[in-house]
Amino acid sequence: MPAVLKFYKTCPLEWAKQLNKCFSELEKNPFFGRNIKLLRGQGSGKRYRYRIGDYRVIYFVDKQSKNVVITLISARPTAYRHLIQ
Repeated sequence: MPAVLKFYKTCPLEWAKQLNKCFSELEKNPFFGRNIKLLRGQGSGKRYRYRIGDYRVIYFVDKQSKNVVITLISARPTAYRHLIQ
C-alpha cells in the first residue's frame, strides 16, 4: 500500500476532513490557491505543495491524463527532505 494512502487511512477523523478539503480544492484548481505553492530547487521538478497547518501535501499534475498525483503527506520539517532523495 502506498505511504500516502496508508497515512490517509490511519489519520484521525479531523485530519481526514482537512485532507478531503485539500483534495476538493486541488480538483478545482491544482495550480493556484491560498495554500498552494510551486516548489523550486533540487529534486522538486514541477511539484507543488499544499499547506495544511504543520503538514505538507506534495504533488504534481499529470497534464496528459489531467490527474493530480499526490506523492507525499508529511510534517513540514521532513517533507522537503524527501524531495532531495
